[in-house]
Order: sequence, then C-alpha cells, then structure tokens
Amino acid sequence: MAGLLCGTKRKKQVSDLHEEGKNAINAPLLPAGTDIHPEDTLLEENAERVMLDPTSRENLKFKDLVKVLIDWINSELEEDRIIVKDLEEDCYDGQVLQKLFEKLSGRKLNVAEVTQSEIGQKQKLQTVLEAVNEMLRPHGWTIEWSVDSIHSKNLVSIVYLLVALAMHFQAPIRLPEHVSVQVVVVKKREGILQTALVTKELTSTTEMMMGRFERDAFDTLLDHAPDKLNVVKTSLITFVNKHLNKLNLEVTELESQFADGVYLILLMGLLEDYFVPLYNFFLTPESFEQKVHNVAFAFELMQDGGLKKPKARPEDVVNLNLKSTLRVLYNLFTNYKNSE
Repeated sequence: MAGLLCGTKRKKQVSDLHEEGKNAINAPLLPAGTDIHPEDTLLEENAERVMLDPTSRENLKFKDLVKVLIDWINSELEEDRIIVKDLEEDCYDGQVLQKLFEKLSGRKLNVAEVTQSEIGQKQKLQTVLEAVNEMLRPHGWTIEWSVDSIHSKNLVSIVYLLVALAMHFQAPIRLPEHVSVQVVVVKKREGILQTALVTKELTSTTEMMMGRFERDAFDTLLDHAPDKLNVVKTSLITFVNKHLNKLNLEVTELESQFADGVYLILLMGLLEDYFVPLYNFFLTPESFEQKVHNVAFAFELMQDGGLKKPKARPEDVVNLNLKSTLRVLYNLFTNYKNSE
C-alpha cells in the first residue's frame, strides 16, 4: 500500500512539474492580467480563440455602449415581452437576435421558435446571420461575427453585430462615440500558446457612423451654415419661452438650461396641458444620474404625447451636446408650434 501511495505521489509530482513547465513556456507570451482558461490549452494546432480583455470589460464607455444596446433591444421587443439583461447570456442561442431582426426588417425567418439543443441553436443562428449578412454586405459592412463566436458568447462579436443592426436600421438611439476594446487572441503554434492584444474599434464618431445614412438638418447647419445657427436658436428660445413664461420661467441658453431635464419635463406638461407630479422627477437634480433620469423621463412624456423616441441620448443632453439638445427641441417645435 505504501509503495502504491508513493507511486501515485510521484506521478502527481511529475504531472505538476509538466504543467509548471508548460506554464513557464507560455507565461512570457501572456499580456499582464490575462487569464487563460484550461480549455484554451486544448486548442488544436493552428486554432485560435478570441477573448475580451478584462480591463476593457470594465471600461466605462464600453459598459455604456452595452447598456444603450440592451435598452434598445428591450424597447424594440417590448411587445414580445422579451427582456434582455445580459448580452452574452441572452443573445448566444439566436432567439433574441431572431426576434430583433424580424422586428427591424419586417421579415419572418423560417426557424424553430424554441431550440434547446446546441445543434438547434447553431442552426437558428446560421439562418439569422445569413439573413443579416445578406442585408449588410452590399452596404460595405465588414462581418465581424460568426455562428461560433456568437454561440460561444463572444461579447465583442455580439456588440459588433448589434451596432451594425442599430446603424443600418437607423435606431432612435445615440451610440457612444470612440468606443474601442482590446481582445486577447490566443493561437496554438507547434504546441505552444501564443497570445497578442488586438484593439477593436466598435464605434467611431456619430458623424462617421451616421455618414452611411442621410445626415440631418442640424449636421448640415453646423457644418456649412453656422451663421444661421443663431437664427434657429433664437426661434427655439422664443418657442419655449412662450410656454415656460406661464410658470414665470425664462430660457436664455439652450444647451445649459435644458441639461438637467427639469425644463423639458415642465415644457411637456405645458404643451400637453397636464401637471407633472413632482415625485416623478428631481426638481433640483444634483448628480449626473438624477439629470439623466429627468431627461429620460421627459423623453417618455414625449412618446406618450405621440412623438417618436428622440434620437438623442439623455446622456448627450446632460453633457451639453448642442446638436442633441437642438434635435429634441426642434422636434417639439415642429409638433407644437401652433399650440397656445
């Protein structure tokens, strides 16, 4: 028995030494702070695996982009009673992507409604992605996703796909600008894992992203006729003061005075002729979050009044983005300019 135990112990020591040696060979190639999972060492020769770098996952702009996409999906699929909380866990099997594509495109895909097996899920993904790729490729899109990458819960691939869909269908959202992440690319060459950090650009500037489509009047105005901007601002100030004066309020600066959302909320109440209960918003917001809450609530009131959801993001208005604020106010102006 003692001899058997000793033999087992020696085998374990040999195994540990082998593992330590393998890690020692691979370690110098790994970027700092990168965790390589056991399954990565089982890669076939010349195969590769791509993972989101942990530091990029915690990047605030990336997290903001993910939140914007989640909110957009939930808004689009509200009638289907689908609620997405996590892009990786909720999008990998193709169900949400199928419903989203069908809603956006108006096309019904020939796929099973519910698929539990991996084979069934991948078949559904194949059908969905073929339809997406067929639609996007003629418009010059680079396909940065695949059945395997989506099904393996590759967050970067999922985000790439959703950003492309949002831009193609001109979703009424404002994607955060200049969002880039680093991914860890793990390859196996001659039995040794080789890794590298690669930067992936998920979004660029709003102008470049929307450049694929028709630019709106404010883009043209700011780029080519800045002298007329003051005329537009004066008209909008006259419009909002016509109503806010009823509450003894007056606006002189469009960018700053609407940034906390309070005037937007009060203006909607005046335009629609109702009183907004004070417990629904922050009358004297102090934090960024409270201001975003107010502007988002004002957007909800606009939709309740029959207006389309503003393309501006609440965060952009709070951050004093002139074009975003002008778009929101101009939308109100065109719908309520004859209101007394």
